[in-house]
Amino acid sequence: MIDLLDPLPLAQSLMRCDSVTPADGGSQAVLTEALKRLGFTVTPLRFGDIENLYARLGTDGPHLCFAGHTDVVPVGGANWRADPFGAEVRDGVLYGRGACDMKGAIAAFVAGVAQHLKDGGTKGSISFLITGDEEGPAIDGTVKVLEWMQQRGEIPDFCLVGEPTCPVKLGDMVKIGRRGSVNMKIEIFGTQGHVAYPQRADNPVHRLIRAVQALTAAPIDAGTDWFEPSSLQITSLDVGNTATNVIPASARAALNIRFNDKHSGKSLTEWVRATVAQHAERFDLESSISGESFVTKPGPLVDILRGAIVAATGVEPKLDTGGGTSDARFIANYCPVAEFGLVGATMHQIDERVPVSELRDLARIYRGVIGAFLA
Repeated sequence: MIDLLDPLPLAQSLMRCDSVTPADGGSQAVLTEALKRLGFTVTPLRFGDIENLYARLGTDGPHLCFAGHTDVVPVGGANWRADPFGAEVRDGVLYGRGACDMKGAIAAFVAGVAQHLKDGGTKGSISFLITGDEEGPAIDGTVKVLEWMQQRGEIPDFCLVGEPTCPVKLGDMVKIGRRGSVNMKIEIFGTQGHVAYPQRADNPVHRLIRAVQALTAAPIDAGTDWFEPSSLQITSLDVGNTATNVIPASARAALNIRFNDKHSGKSLTEWVRATVAQHAERFDLESSISGESFVTKPGPLVDILRGAIVAATGVEPKLDTGGGTSDARFIANYCPVAEFGLVGATMHQIDERVPVSELRDLARIYRGVIGAFLA
């Protein structure tokens, strides 16, 4: 039976499960066994082909939830120093897929809970929201579990997501928000014709170029208090024309906008639509919103996390909203949320790894958060 006070053994057990999205590989069974040993009531939640779980210890408030994922990205290349699912420790460093993103953080929070309980902590409630669909489409994971939680009155007072947030050293960054993300596909229609007789045609490529130039001519905004300026990036221009003497019938472009709290996915879609309409009478626009922007502004909840980091590491964390998206974008619709985990320098890379000492320091930080939140 593994020692739950130390995050290393549980991290190794989780990492030895081949849980490349959407497979579970037995990882949630490993976590379930550990949580039941600590007294949690564990509810497996399968949606579609995805294994998720919700576990709770206690029934009273305040209620602190840890959110994370047991799925990992594919191994990638074959030049690993060690078996990607072997969870070997070499020279004090734990190697394997999921070491920092984010089976290591899950094990660290379990260890933090175990240490808290060993010290006699009994107040309030602690829960785990664990999905197997974070690295995948994110359709049958956290979104569905949150709906289930809301229906049963299980929404926490604060949620901590264990994503690897630190760029250089443990403790240097807390994510208190994320930019929104929206993808769009534009197709402009013209009139096909011979290049020698342009007066008989309507070239959609020219119209698309002018529309793209209008969209990218100036910054969308100058940023806000907690966010950098929104960014529009053209990701594809495609005509599919193999002939040199034919004006095509249509031309397509794709773009992504990472946006701050001045905008919504809907408002940006309407802005793009209105801009394209100035240059083309006939066009289609498809929009897919991956997530809206959100921010948990500094206050008592964020202060608890900052205080625990400083107490354990001596590092004053930067509060940040940059980077990509995470499942925190879904949680923010229900309760205040922040993200803090390991150094993410090797996530998704060959030889993903974390120093064992850092894993144990993270457990101490989480223990401090739990103790302060449930005091």
